[in-house]
Amino acid sequence: MSSHNQWPVWQRDDASIVSCTEKIKVMKENFDELKQIAQDALEDGLLMEVSETQMREALHKLVDDLVNPYPPQSK
Repeated sequence: MSSHNQWPVWQRDDASIVSCTEKIKVMKENFDELKQIAQDALEDGLLMEVSETQMREALHKLVDDLVNPYPPQSK
């Protein structure tokens, strides 16, 4: 598995680009870590004979169930 990930160019809701180097670095580190944890969970599930389809569906549901603690501010 490649350790190099090409993550998206991060954008704000208004489509402007997040250009702060430190913010981009944090996002890359977070997503690299998330990918590795998800990969480990998938591999563990497969080793325990869980359906790959079910594992992928559960990982998608986990992301879909994330809650935004910072709701948009009305202007």
